[in-house]
Amino acid sequence: MEMIKNVLVGLWEASGINALFAGGVFHWQNLVMLLVACVLLYFAIAKKCEPLLLVPIAFGILLANLPGAGLMDDPTGLMDTSNVVAGAHWYETGVLRLIYAGVKSSVFPCLIFLGVGAMTDFGPLLSNPVSLLLGAAAQLGIYIAFIIAILLGFTPQEAASIAIIGGADGPTAIFVASKLAAELLGPIAIAAYSYMALIPFIQPPIMKLLTTEKERKVEMKQLRKVSKIEKIVFPVVVLLICAFMLPSVAPLLGMLMLGNLFRECGVVERLSDTAQNALMNIVTIMLGLTVGATANGQSFLQIKTLMIVGLGLLAFCFSTAGGVLLGKLLYVITKGKVNPLIGAAGVSAVPMAARVAQSEGRKYNPTNFLLMHAMGPNVAGVIGSAVAAGFLLAMFAK
Repeated sequence: MEMIKNVLVGLWEASGINALFAGGVFHWQNLVMLLVACVLLYFAIAKKCEPLLLVPIAFGILLANLPGAGLMDDPTGLMDTSNVVAGAHWYETGVLRLIYAGVKSSVFPCLIFLGVGAMTDFGPLLSNPVSLLLGAAAQLGIYIAFIIAILLGFTPQEAASIAIIGGADGPTAIFVASKLAAELLGPIAIAAYSYMALIPFIQPPIMKLLTTEKERKVEMKQLRKVSKIEKIVFPVVVLLICAFMLPSVAPLLGMLMLGNLFRECGVVERLSDTAQNALMNIVTIMLGLTVGATANGQSFLQIKTLMIVGLGLLAFCFSTAGGVLLGKLLYVITKGKVNPLIGAAGVSAVPMAARVAQSEGRKYNPTNFLLMHAMGPNVAGVIGSAVAAGFLLAMFAK
């Protein structure tokens, strides 16, 4: 009888329910984050909001907040020295914490950029170089959020890391945060990827607010065909120019342009295919899962973290507005030849933002086809956010 009692007591002490009350404190934060994870899974599966991003992120949140599971434990302090346990061994580290090393070291963000480059066609940008201006204008939110974060008491390094969320580029946000404010990496990554996934909900109201129906109906002429030589030379030239000006941007931009060269040179089809498919899929799973796993209830549900999420949303909204407003200016300058909606695609969420511009344009003019025109600012935004990241790193790196 005593043995049965001991077994039952042992089962209770090892259970997740008991872990919820560890130390005599009810850890309600874990339950809140489990609910958040379920909501995100609903948006990803039922509403199809970028499921490739949102499903692994939401499931990572779910795993990290299972009481007592220890998937993000770091008893030896390999990556987190705040909870070191004397005599612990590296193999006692949680499996997700080990995978998280790829995020912490910026390996995953760089590999993601390699895959993005291999999937990106810079043709629309080369056909219409004005797209570069739209991509630059859509980085407005980065600088607005930086100023507001400073006013709220964040350090310059923290403010720069938070502000880069406005570029709507998860890998870039992770890259900058890991260099400038590693302690904020979790909430910054969560905010960046969540807003990327929720673009179809965030951008349309801003686009509609800042444009008239006449502007939204504008049809744009077909883009010129770009030669193969232009496409091959472009990644090399852009990398050389940007890296000489801002060496700190070389890791991200270098991988982006290498992937694009794989795509365009025509002699390494196997490498291009691997970067676009197998490698991209594998890294997306690991990156999304471990980014989600950083959202532990006790550390995530704090005032500072919620401020970061709010500032990220503000940055994203201002970036969208910046692109649209420059699009309106170009509409006036070109006497109605530019549809301002394509400016919203200047945020670097490829190709999500371009699809939103296309969808909004079709609502007001069913014959309109803005996708390729929107892809110009969209890919320009990738370069723009990477350059903005390089500038912030050059200014604030310790």
